[in-house]
Amino acid sequence: MSATCHYVIIGAGASGSVVANRLSANPDYRVVLLEAGEWDYEPDVTNPGGFVELWGSRVDWALPTTAQAALAGRELTINQGKVVGGSTCINAMMYVRGNPANFDQWEAQGAEGWGYTDVLPYFKKIETYEGGESAYHGSHGEVSVRDCPDDVMRSEEFLQGAVEMGYDGPRWDYNGERQENGAGLLQFHITPDGQRDSGALAFLQPVQERPNLEIITGAQVTRIVIENGRAIGVEYQTNGESIYLAVEKEVVLSAGALHSPQVLLLSGIGPAAHLTEMGIPVQADLPGVGQNLQDHVQLPVIFRSLGDRPMTTLLTGNVLFVKTRDDAPAPDLQLNFTPSIPAPLAPHLPDFGGPVCIFLPILVQPRSLGEVKLRTVNPLDNPVVNPNYLSDPADLEVFHKALDIIRKLSQTAAFLPLNGGELAPGPGDPEGFIRSQASTLWHPAGTCRMGKDDHAVVDSRLRVHGIAGLRVADASVMPTVTSGNTVAACFMIGERAAEMLLADA
Repeated sequence: MSATCHYVIIGAGASGSVVANRLSANPDYRVVLLEAGEWDYEPDVTNPGGFVELWGSRVDWALPTTAQAALAGRELTINQGKVVGGSTCINAMMYVRGNPANFDQWEAQGAEGWGYTDVLPYFKKIETYEGGESAYHGSHGEVSVRDCPDDVMRSEEFLQGAVEMGYDGPRWDYNGERQENGAGLLQFHITPDGQRDSGALAFLQPVQERPNLEIITGAQVTRIVIENGRAIGVEYQTNGESIYLAVEKEVVLSAGALHSPQVLLLSGIGPAAHLTEMGIPVQADLPGVGQNLQDHVQLPVIFRSLGDRPMTTLLTGNVLFVKTRDDAPAPDLQLNFTPSIPAPLAPHLPDFGGPVCIFLPILVQPRSLGEVKLRTVNPLDNPVVNPNYLSDPADLEVFHKALDIIRKLSQTAAFLPLNGGELAPGPGDPEGFIRSQASTLWHPAGTCRMGKDDHAVVDSRLRVHGIAGLRVADASVMPTVTSGNTVAACFMIGERAAEMLLADA
């Protein structure tokens, strides 16, 4: 069985959903979107408070890591959406673009045209911000962006405490002119009527009836077919059947930072030594495929709360971005705060013997780098994922500094009425606590990075080096992970990719 299209997009996540929407707006192009998961309209997907129940379910790839030496030998699970909409359907919906310096750093590392002034118009284009249009926000885009919509979650104690410490706030817009050193409400991609505004809802459902757009679900790509240095088609499996799809123009790989390198490797694109070891003919020797893996790391810090508030529907809602080290190009610490136990997490947490509040320091500029490799040549087997969490001592130091900030904030006049004392980690050297309790924030990036050097996988127009007709558009192309939750940047990458594809057509 075979078919032909102009463009095929592999993966219906944040980036792929935007690419499919924009390419299919031109009726002259037949566009096929391949997604390994299915459409899902269940309440746990559409309801902002239901996502925890989706982790480990049929809509989650639930990819295991290798044992992490610097995390007490633990194996972690990186939750990634296996559903139309991808991880935008199972994430916590926090909307953080990143820091302007992140994108200027991308450009300095060879991603020409990806500096902050270049990407800002695309962030504005895709959003409708409830605060209205400005120099930094848009009001006509598909993605609804709102300041923390859960009133119970908003914490004046945390926000005013940060202001007492000298930070700007308490309603700092970190997606505005400046991200760092400001405390404010987290922003979320949630619709005005309270639905999760996923890539599926924002970009695919409104256009799924276009006659030139075919969304094929339950389709797991096994390889990209390369002939004479050009991508000419895609093979995928569905219902046990292998299907070949011929492509006239380009293949767009948007399977995410863990699966995009896997698909490239299965297609013979990657480090020649690894491909030869796996018995895969080399189509392009690109040593950077699967390398440069970066991920955000979180650590729960628990305080007894003197105020017994109702449970919240969201995981968190208040945030402070900080540079803890002078040589960091952008904030390396994102500090979230939750004034009471979130209802989605309550069944999964221990009994603390009373009300608690939770600080969540997040390492958002890790120096530790990992890799993704093939486990076997079977496309249905999970890849080997080794993030090397906290292997660089500088990453551990960020958490030590975060604990200092948290303890100082907890003693401010604004926070003291809520402070019933630190429960965890408590007194003593916190290193053991950090290594035993730190975990992923599920934001893998960087494994097919942009650039010009020998370890870059794609150029600044997202074209795979050495292979014509093939681009990558997802978090894997980030040279460095952004300072904050990655979904907003992934939407932006999809928008830019689509524009490049249409311009080059």
